[in-house]
Amino acid sequence: MTRKEKARFVADTLQKLFPQPDIPLHHADGYTLLIAVVLSAQCTDERVNKITPHLFKSADNPFKMIKLNIEKIQDIIRPCGLSPAKSKAIFNLSKILVEKYNGRVPSTFEELESLPGVGHKTASVVMSQVFGVSAFPVDTHIHRLAKRWGLSSGKSVTQTEKDLKKIFSEETWNTLHLQIIYFGRTYCKARGHEISACPICRVVNKKGAN
Repeated sequence: MTRKEKARFVADTLQKLFPQPDIPLHHADGYTLLIAVVLSAQCTDERVNKITPHLFKSADNPFKMIKLNIEKIQDIIRPCGLSPAKSKAIFNLSKILVEKYNGRVPSTFEELESLPGVGHKTASVVMSQVFGVSAFPVDTHIHRLAKRWGLSSGKSVTQTEKDLKKIFSEETWNTLHLQIIYFGRTYCKARGHEISACPICRVVNKKGAN
């Protein structure tokens, strides 16, 4: 199969399996999604979803968050890992939102990526899911599957994002990245993967998958 044929098959299969994927991180608005994505770095969404209710019970907006000290935030989010860095980022980005944006989450990549703890992937999630801007956030699942399916060289997350944006139509990006995440968790895991049992790999990569 050519790369375009693979992409078409992948998109069709994902649409059948996950036609209306929800955002896996629980949130109520742009701010709580932003914080949840920051917490998800090197942490599972499942664990983040167990921790955020406790955090948001104390502070579900930047005005309340800056009333907590960094130590209190760190104590709550400790199970998510990297709590010293994440707690500082959450406090400091909340402070900037209050002082510079009147508590609102900014709506441009440049502004979001200037916030502490917010990289391109985090900004892409917020831009796509909060503001409806076409973006293709690439997490570990997407990076791995894009290479496994022969859609990208997998040399870097940046390259994977570029490759996927070229091969899939822009209007599908915001939904497609969620569909790939769910597919990776359900059918195409990193370990113990069986090609014959995978609805996509058994078609696009019959000889083997990494």
